[in-house]
Formats: sequence, structure tokens, C-alpha cells
Amino acid sequence: MRWFTADLHLHSVLSPCGGLEMSPRDLIAQVKRKGIDWMAITDHNSLANCSAYASVAAREGVHFTWGVEVQTAEEIHLLIYFDSSEKGKEFGELLYDSLLPLENNPDFFGDQVIIDENENILGMEPKALINSSIWDLNTTVETALKFGGYCVPAHIDAEANSIISQLGFIPPFPEFDLFGITARANPEQLLNRYPSLEGKSFLRASDAHYLSDVGSGTSKILAKEPSVYELAQAALRAEGRKIEV
Repeated sequence: MRWFTADLHLHSVLSPCGGLEMSPRDLIAQVKRKGIDWMAITDHNSLANCSAYASVAAREGVHFTWGVEVQTAEEIHLLIYFDSSEKGKEFGELLYDSLLPLENNPDFFGDQVIIDENENILGMEPKALINSSIWDLNTTVETALKFGGYCVPAHIDAEANSIISQLGFIPPFPEFDLFGITARANPEQLLNRYPSLEGKSFLRASDAHYLSDVGSGTSKILAKEPSVYELAQAALRAEGRKIEV
């Protein structure tokens, strides 16, 4: 086993609230500057740019995981990770169909750029990705599991769009082993305030929408390899694996 420095919550130029500076080359160059060797692209409600960023990451020697940040019907942000890019694509197609039919307004929400590994613009996503899916939390998790997805509630200490801010508590079902926290979060305070988190693991990440945010929050993960399976095992502290934030 070895330690990985991970930032598993990063946005690309597809996320409308992010900067156009988050191109594959520039983002992954910044990832390397920050000493991160395991990254994930987790755009809002879409995996359309994962392929481009995965290609550049592989070329630059950075481990890459396919991911997405789903906004459920309750407006909870849920990170979902995939070891299989094909399963991720299949899930992404269903997710796209579940989004409310709101057209993106670039002047209001921001641009949603679909790009290739050479930074050629393939198109502009017309549907508003900042919107919610019609799937509730349970449905989202159940659907993700069918495609081998691993679900992690995002930034649970945030004042908006977290499982706590939206529900007011950590529900007993669906059960999660790993919870995302922001760069500034204090895990001890979270445990004191929410005893149901006792025994759970945390995943600190930057949630970067701009280059200057990359690496502001990272996790140290002791695992056999940088895979979603190993991330899940580390969350369970299986056979010496662990996550330090």
C-alpha cells in the first residue's frame, strides 16, 4: 500500500459556476504543482468532460477518477465516483434525462463548455446543469449503485446544498461510509455536533471552480491503488487502509 494525495472534488469548464481557466492542461498542471497525484472531475450533473480530462491526466502521470456531483430533488449535492468509465457514461445518460427541463442562460448561470483533450470546444451544453434532478436522494443512490457508483455526500459542513443543510440531520438510510467536507471543516466539531457520524470517514476536497482553489483541501489516502474500490475500502479502514484529512 502507499499514500496518495487526493483532491476528489474538482470542476471543469462544464460547470457553469466555474471559471473557463479550468481547461484540461491548466487544471492538471495546477494539480501537479499542488502535489496532488489523484484527482476526480465532479461537474454538476454531468460526466461529459471526464473523458477529456482523464486523457490529459494519464498523459501527465496523474491518477484520475470519473465522478459527478448530482443535485438531488432535495437539492442535496451528492458525489458519485466510478471505476468504470463506461458505467459512468451510462449513468450520466440516465442522470441527464432526469434533469428538470430548464435551458441554460450563460449570462446568468455561466458557460457550460464541452471540450476535448486538445481543448477544442465540442459544444455548449444547452440544459442548465446547475438545476436539480427529479431523483430524490434514495433514488439517486439506488440508481448509482446499479452502475457500480460509490456515493459520498458532498461538503456536509456547507450552509447550502449539503445533506445536513437540506434535511437538518444525517438520515439512517441510505447509509454512507464516507462524507465529504470542505477545506475549512473541523472534523472534531462535526463529530461533536452530529454523533451519528461517529465511526464514519471524511473526505476533504477543494471543490475547486477556479485554479486558485485547487488543492485548498486535500485528503491523504492509504490504499493499494487509486481506485474507487480502494477509496471505499479506505473509508471502512479495511486491512490498514485509511483516509486522513
